[in-house]
Amino acid sequence: MSRAQRMAAWLEERTGWAPVREALDHKRVPQHRYTVFYYLGGMTLFFFAVQIVTGILLLLYYRPGADEAFESVELIMTRVPFGWLVRSLHAWSANLMVFFAALHLGSVFFLRAYRRPREMTWISGALLFLLVLTFSFSGYLLPWNQLAFFATKVGTDIAGSIPLVGEGMLRFLRGGDRVTGATLSRFFGWHVSVLPMISLGLLALHLVLVQVHGMSVPPGAAAESARRRPMRFLPHFALRDVFGWTVALALLAALAAFFPTELGEKADPFAPAYKDIRPEWYFVFMFETLKLVPGGEIAGVEFEAIPMLLFGLGAALLVLVPFLARAERADRLLVGSGAVVCAYVVAMTAWGYRSWVPVGVLLGSGAVLALLAWGTRQRVEDAP
Repeated sequence: MSRAQRMAAWLEERTGWAPVREALDHKRVPQHRYTVFYYLGGMTLFFFAVQIVTGILLLLYYRPGADEAFESVELIMTRVPFGWLVRSLHAWSANLMVFFAALHLGSVFFLRAYRRPREMTWISGALLFLLVLTFSFSGYLLPWNQLAFFATKVGTDIAGSIPLVGEGMLRFLRGGDRVTGATLSRFFGWHVSVLPMISLGLLALHLVLVQVHGMSVPPGAAAESARRRPMRFLPHFALRDVFGWTVALALLAALAAFFPTELGEKADPFAPAYKDIRPEWYFVFMFETLKLVPGGEIAGVEFEAIPMLLFGLGAALLVLVPFLARAERADRLLVGSGAVVCAYVVAMTAWGYRSWVPVGVLLGSGAVLALLAWGTRQRVEDAP
């Protein structure tokens, strides 16, 4: 036996990983015109890995306290070698992770990959997407700068407007009545401990379910997939995944180097809020929706609470999608409703950045979503 074979035999005797290796050797990926969407999950996973690595590096110097947080981030960016780059990589990879997670979830939804027996795969993926958004919200406050302070204040104020549970939720999020150092410590604990543990457990479950059930084939591509020879996961699909990660790494490095994340001013609770302050881009549609709601209340419920309840209902319906699409008619209605929701999110996000987003982007995005919904519906109707 060669040295490599002896090493493999030594590892096999102690780890028993042969069944895993055999499963990967026999794994096949369907080939059809939508195969490109299979890479979006791996891309999201790549940016999640970048978040873990860069987050650990930042933790070596970060100090979670109202008197030290801003100064520790300033130290990272000015005195720690390549600290500014690591922080920029962390910030940009968070945005790209949200972007690709949304694309991945949208592609799975419109290609109906949530159908039996993949209901649990969808549920775990939808919960992971909501956790990604929670990650971003909790990490936004950690630099303890002025922008993050007031954005967190606005975000928690919105949560506090929910009927019955709003006041308790507000105090739970802030650790008190106001955004203080207790809020920072609480967000830090969620961001580096609670949320990672939950996310890693859900991610492991999601990946296992993907391996157990394999890649879903869209209804309209079943005949094409049957004609074409499946692709081996190892090495062909894996190498394509790695190539995509290389391109993503190059893009991430370019964004971090040429557009580094700024620190701004230290949070001051007594200073006036910035003019036209808004949350991160993936929360802008909610922010703009709430700005359109007039003041007042009905039956003791503030008007602002109504869209918040609708957003919460939308998150619950997102998780329950596989159980809402049992019948063919309900499935079509669900996809059409999803297209309308996506168009609304894009429209309100564009409206929030109306100072520089041309109207063409808004109209073009709506048209693409409408065509995608119509096309998937036609493919289901035409499928054998």
